[in-house]
Amino acid sequence: MISGQKPMVTQARKSVANFKLRKGQNIGLKVTLRGPRMYEFLDRLISVVIPRIRDFRGLSPRSFDQAGNYNLGISEQIVFPEINIEKLEFTQGMNITIGVKARRSSDSLELLKRLGVPFRQP
Repeated sequence: MISGQKPMVTQARKSVANFKLRKGQNIGLKVTLRGPRMYEFLDRLISVVIPRIRDFRGLSPRSFDQAGNYNLGISEQIVFPEINIEKLEFTQGMNITIGVKARRSSDSLELLKRLGVPFRQP
């Protein structure tokens, strides 16, 4: 519902007894967005979802990897307006990776700032 397309199921690569996890067990979902769906999701993320995050003071400008991709974690999926709170069994978080084809993380930071991503001041 959040992404607007069917997700791919991810499975555990190996068994971990402490997490009661078996190899091949379904553990999550992932979606890759490109084109108009990606821009629509990014617009909703910036203008609707991020302002609804509790105690939000801005995103960290240090969450870039060496390739210039930005990663952010959201602890509760209920900040998305598409989610019906009454139908939830439990709240889950998610990781969002914004892939940017830039040579340096400073170029990626500048692009995301111009798109309207609210970064906190270092």
